Amino acid sequence: MKLHSWNVNGLRAILRKGFKKDYLKPEDPDILCLQEIKAHAEQVDADFAPYHVFGNSADRKGYSGTLTLTKEEPLAVSRGIGEAVFDEEGRVLNLEFPNFYLVNVYSPNSKDQLQRLDERMVFEDLFREYLSDLKKKKSVIVCGDLNVAHTEIDLKNPDTNRRSAGFTDEEREKFTQLLESGFVDTFRHFYPDLEDAYTWWSYRTRARERNAGWRIDYFLTSPDLLPAVKSAGILAEVMGSDHCPVELVLDPAKLS
Repeated sequence: MKLHSWNVNGLRAILRKGFKKDYLKPEDPDILCLQEIKAHAEQVDADFAPYHVFGNSADRKGYSGTLTLTKEEPLAVSRGIGEAVFDEEGRVLNLEFPNFYLVNVYSPNSKDQLQRLDERMVFEDLFREYLSDLKKKKSVIVCGDLNVAHTEIDLKNPDTNRRSAGFTDEEREKFTQLLESGFVDTFRHFYPDLEDAYTWWSYRTRARERNAGWRIDYFLTSPDLLPAVKSAGILAEVMGSDHCPVELVLDPAKLS
């Protein structure tokens, strides 16, 4: 079972860039979670068959939002974490399957001058509590743009980004707390010391050409799922957004 997650920085834009022909058809993931779709359903003229499509759009048009495509119909779908300021931005979309919950998340960016850092801290605590409640019921997979580079090897220039959004001590500590609450960073599970592995590159400085990036997109799993996790990877060659997709491959026979 192949799962992908990708911040597409605009679903309508990525569709115009050959998303279905160049990416979706050849990669053929069983489940695909998208973030920053910046669209409502009525704004998207696309047929995603054979996928079932579930979205959580922001109230504000052209902003934020999450979308999940799945070949297997889920048992249930829920949206949000119960806090209006974040739920209005379409940041969390949860699909329940027989063996796990799959939570698609687009964490708030703390913004320039860390304008939204305090609000981001509130989101982190609420989201961690939300996941902990889910984990009491069954296994959990979390994927998406978590907008944080956890360790120094998760970005090209840690020394000059100490107080940049996505690499503050506060954001990194919240991510540590999330892992300590019972989650595994699957990429680091397989590649604990791998450097120069990134998922986002700034458009401003042609950073992708120089691979001066950040790893801020993740697949996390509750530890009980690890026996079923075959691989985790980064598809850095896939173009179309300032992010690239990340991948998780599961062995269905080992899901319980």
